[in-house]
Amino acid sequence: MKGIFLRSGLVCALVLAFGFEIAAQETAKHPIAFDDMIKMHRVAEPQISPDGKWVAYTVATPDMDANRNVTNIWMVSTTGGAPQQLTQSGHDTSPVWSPDGKTIAFLSSRSGDSQVYLLSLEGGEAQRLTKLSTGADIAKWSPDGKTIALTSSVYPNCKDDDCNSKRDAEKEKNKVKAHVAEHLLYRHWTHWNEGKRAHLFVVPADGSAAPRDLTAGANYDVPPDERGGPNDINFSPDSKEICFTAVTDKMEAISTNGDLFTVPVAGGEIKRITTQPGFDGEPVYSPDGKYIAYHAQLTPEYEADRWRVMLYDRQTGKSENLSEKFDRSADELAWSADSKRIYFTAENETQEPIYDMAALAGAQPRIVTDGNNSAISFSRDGKIVAFERSSLTMPAEIFVTSTEGFSARQVTHHNDAILASLEMNPPETFWFDGAEGTKVQAMLIRPSKFDAAKKYPLLVLLHGGPQTMWSNAWSYRWNAEVFSSAGYVTLMINRRGSTGYGQKFTDEITNDWGGKAYVDVMDGLDFALKKYSFIDGTKMAAAGGSYGGYMADWIATHNGRFKAIISHAGVYDKVSMYATEELWFEEHDMQGTPWSNPESYHKWAPVTYAGELGKFKTPTLVICGERDYRVPYTQSLEFFSALQRQGVPSKLVVFPDEGHWVLKPQNSQFWYKTFLDWLTLYLK
Repeated sequence: MKGIFLRSGLVCALVLAFGFEIAAQETAKHPIAFDDMIKMHRVAEPQISPDGKWVAYTVATPDMDANRNVTNIWMVSTTGGAPQQLTQSGHDTSPVWSPDGKTIAFLSSRSGDSQVYLLSLEGGEAQRLTKLSTGADIAKWSPDGKTIALTSSVYPNCKDDDCNSKRDAEKEKNKVKAHVAEHLLYRHWTHWNEGKRAHLFVVPADGSAAPRDLTAGANYDVPPDERGGPNDINFSPDSKEICFTAVTDKMEAISTNGDLFTVPVAGGEIKRITTQPGFDGEPVYSPDGKYIAYHAQLTPEYEADRWRVMLYDRQTGKSENLSEKFDRSADELAWSADSKRIYFTAENETQEPIYDMAALAGAQPRIVTDGNNSAISFSRDGKIVAFERSSLTMPAEIFVTSTEGFSARQVTHHNDAILASLEMNPPETFWFDGAEGTKVQAMLIRPSKFDAAKKYPLLVLLHGGPQTMWSNAWSYRWNAEVFSSAGYVTLMINRRGSTGYGQKFTDEITNDWGGKAYVDVMDGLDFALKKYSFIDGTKMAAAGGSYGGYMADWIATHNGRFKAIISHAGVYDKVSMYATEELWFEEHDMQGTPWSNPESYHKWAPVTYAGELGKFKTPTLVICGERDYRVPYTQSLEFFSALQRQGVPSKLVVFPDEGHWVLKPQNSQFWYKTFLDWLTLYLK
């Protein structure tokens, strides 16, 4: 590691400088604003070294001028200390350690398309391993260190990279740019499907041969497009086999039937090993090679079903449900070194602890470490785990802990200097009786420079999904601390349909979009008004995105309690929402299609109630992205047209280069300014 440690002196100096800066700023804190938030370093993708001594990770920092995030790979000791920056191109992600701990493979677009690079920790520049014309994604190292698995989107009927390159060149030269579809899904999230499929490749780690396509000719994606990730591809302990997740149903737009498949690394027959109609994913081999643990949703065509911990016996070919009695959704599975225990994360009442359980049916999971954690990574001996942790008052940093359950310790501090100058109030939680007397949890954040003798306007945030939850976790897209610091009490209600409260609570939004969930929000609002005397009930606004945007639209058409509403990518007309890509979502939640169950599509559409009883009058800001294929932006156009035609004060903002989320730094800056300006106009 000679080349790396030469840089450590500079890093130490920077850390000392940060320390002096922190000391100077402790007496001059100010409320967090967008300009503070956008400077934050976005720490992610922790990968612990095999010996448990180091964590490689990425740091992304927004570049306002370039209008993108600059991302590099860093490394820090698991005992703490000064971090070391390993790359400087600004285009590097997804670090993975070689089994001997001497090399890090990563993805980089520094030379154009994303490719796999190798960085020796003994010094020197990173070397490019792949040169695929179609680029590379999801790099995974085999346990024996000889092979790297990767994915690349190719034309299924192309037998080599030259064929793919020629096809792309012909398409680029063609003056006709028409999208042509003959099946569903024809577009997804922010992109059109143009005949390519993500295939699974392997390449020798020494670069002695070109990548080989293990799924050649397959007309499906590995992993499933927009629904899978690195955890859906893993090697067997002997490095001879790979298990992966794929959706092979002909009509993908209505299918959540993801199955597990195995394929020899040397090439050969692809074998399907699970067949149940729900989604099977995240396969991980036990170290002794006897089992494959994975998580599964057992209800077909339902993306919010509970994720069970499953165990596949490689000898008998049978699967067993280990966690049926655990009423939470298991994610990010990993094995203990002795193959006796399974680790995972699971959402639980605004948090996401790390759990472990014996690899036995009916075993009771226990919490290894609480808090809001993700991206877990284990040392080879299974004794140390590294992970991301964040809260509403702290952006993600890397933590490590012992799997014996010792206190987690923070090992990166990339945002300490910025945080030291900021004033933020932590959330306080409370429970109340929602629809039908069901207990519902909410979080409330007080404004900066809070004075209990004053009255403050209230901002009710409405989360999306609808099957997600407000977590005590940092967000760059909907940062509740930035909203509160602008002078608002921020209320976040985990209404019916939220995850982290048991499957029944989640399921109760099915075919009831504007029912119990809406009552929960209104009951939570009333409870907060009684509980907190500093809330000014005459100055209230509601804002949400996706399903939260739907709830904003629903509120706009059902009551006039709010002085302002903000709807981002909201669902307005349930029938025209059928232009979405993942049709299983609409068909499950509405319990049918627009022609088989038109009553539900009519009943739960805000458009049905536009102008009813004179309630459609609240000043409303409507925001959307033109490349949003999840909630087509025409939903927002319809809503805005109705507002304008009925004389409701309203504004429309359309981002032509954004999808469901607003991600580019300059667009984000404009989004926050427009959002807060709208609140100021009607609440102050």
